[in-house]
Amino acid sequence: MPRGFGRALPLATQTDMLRRLLGFAALLQAAPLPTFAAAPDHTDSSPSIIETAFRLGVPRNYADVRKLDRVAEPARLVLIGGIDALGFEQRLTPSAARAWSRMREAAARDGVELRSVSTFRSVEVQLAILRGKLARGQTIDRILHVSAAPGFSEHHSGRAIDITTPGYAPLEEEFERSPAFAWLSKNAQRYRFILSYPRGNPHGFAYEPWHWCWQDDDLQPAPFESEFMTEAGSPASDRYARQ
Repeated sequence: MPRGFGRALPLATQTDMLRRLLGFAALLQAAPLPTFAAAPDHTDSSPSIIETAFRLGVPRNYADVRKLDRVAEPARLVLIGGIDALGFEQRLTPSAARAWSRMREAAARDGVELRSVSTFRSVEVQLAILRGKLARGQTIDRILHVSAAPGFSEHHSGRAIDITTPGYAPLEEEFERSPAFAWLSKNAQRYRFILSYPRGNPHGFAYEPWHWCWQDDDLQPAPFESEFMTEAGSPASDRYARQ
């Protein structure tokens, strides 16, 4: 089992989690992840990636119909400690990481354990996910009901985080019945995290009680960047979490 997710879960739940994770790994194998070193001239590659997504079936009026803006990748991300469900390191923007740390500590004082499942995800990885799901025979409508099109995912921002807690399967609606979700519903806004996709959200996404995003009132639109840095200033690894 992935580290940190087997404790306190029934065997049947562990088996189901392993099945889903292996399925996601197979999905990415169907569309191998690209390398993420920045081009020498640091040219923004996201327009070509989004155009590829359009050619794969994403509607060209997707942003207007779904009421979504393009999401810029941050220039810098930091390690937040721990690993995701696939065993990879997780990263957020520095401000979001500090807020996440404070929120986790506050929850822990109240006897609630918050765990991160998925954080930053690049535009390239979002395209790989789209390709993989199409290769497995999923329709574009089904895919876009549960996954944002490349260029429009909050995970590109480095401010979104998928959260779980011991005893509940990650990335499942059952999380809303957990003490962690109750705590987040009451307290997350104090740390500027909001639930992005409640039931009936205007973006047409499935309900995601686990998906929370840190809000920066001063955030300004920024160009997409294909290279990002760790806290120490060295290029980060090209490892990403599942949605």
